[in-house]
Amino acid sequence: MGFTRGAVGNQGMTGERTSLVQLPFRLAPSAFPLLAVAFCLLAVPSLAFADIVVFTTGRTMSVAATRIDGDRLTVTLRDGGEASFPTGLVARVDPDEVPYPAPAAPAPVEAAPVTPPGVPDTALASRPFADIIATAAAAHGVDARIVHAVIEAESNYQPRARSRKGAKGLMQLMPATARQYAVRDPYDPRTNVEAGVRHLKDLLSRFDLGLALAAYNAGEATVRRYGGVPPFAETRSYVARILQRVGR
Repeated sequence: MGFTRGAVGNQGMTGERTSLVQLPFRLAPSAFPLLAVAFCLLAVPSLAFADIVVFTTGRTMSVAATRIDGDRLTVTLRDGGEASFPTGLVARVDPDEVPYPAPAAPAPVEAAPVTPPGVPDTALASRPFADIIATAAAAHGVDARIVHAVIEAESNYQPRARSRKGAKGLMQLMPATARQYAVRDPYDPRTNVEAGVRHLKDLLSRFDLGLALAAYNAGEATVRRYGGVPPFAETRSYVARILQRVGR
């Protein structure tokens, strides 16, 4: 299996405890403050308990629950959803005996409008660098709507954008990616988009759209290491935002 699990398992998500019974002995007065704290914990139905996943790198992740699916460890995230990792990346799973407030059910909200797949070409044509994007997308067989959504998420159409990690231009090419596609000036919109679309096309040849977007954001090696979308809030939000914009 590749990792060990602590002797104490996950205590569940409901915070329920067994009912109290009469004690066959008399308690000292000094014990009453501790009992009061214990009774308060028992009386709160919204407390939940968690597991702590310890990775071989030394990093840890607090999760609501875990289960083994073949050679993978599937975790239930505390904020909802699941993530899956190869068991070889996990050193052990320890019980987290410190309770945390169970997340309250979210209030119903009106769904945000989703850009449908059939956005008319006239709408795309009115966006910045539309001709450059359309040409590159058509040349490499990538939906122009996806390219627009990536550029919007990466740089918001700012050709001189530069990230703290060194990504540059409209499609935020990392230095290694720029070298891979022989880009001399990553701030030039035409060469930047051409290289970015080629890179996206290469990723789409190996992954489905969601994983390709995750690889564009976090790196292909990271996606392969985790066997799916990495459990990083930035990457998950990035993928979800672009899929929403293209109506997937």
